[in-house]
Amino acid sequence: MKRILAVCAFAVSLSLASAIPAFASSPVVFTQIWLNGSLVRTLLPPAPLAQEGTAPFYMVPGTGGVAGLGPGDPDYRGGAWKVYVVSWNTAMRPLTSQSAILAAQTAGDITVTRNAAADFRCPIQP
Repeated sequence: MKRILAVCAFAVSLSLASAIPAFASSPVVFTQIWLNGSLVRTLLPPAPLAQEGTAPFYMVPGTGGVAGLGPGDPDYRGGAWKVYVVSWNTAMRPLTSQSAILAAQTAGDITVTRNAAADFRCPIQP
């Protein structure tokens, strides 16, 4: 029995050792974005969707990425993001939700510009 366990342990360690280089060279990046004022986890594979995004995603200087929709929203389609670039007309401050972005745009504090060439897929992780 001990010999079987030792062989199994060796096989597992050998398979893990061969998998580690694959993980190290993986293009997948784990990060966080804002959704409704909270940070959520994302998985960012390099998957461009030029001009095919369906959910609003705002690139906000000083804040980072802000998703307009997320899991549970009826229009959420797995993170097919329609990219908007935000530029500041006033001093930067955190904008961590779509409602905050739209309010700042209405107030003239920011300009929001569509960048269809930057659309991408980035699913939100539970």
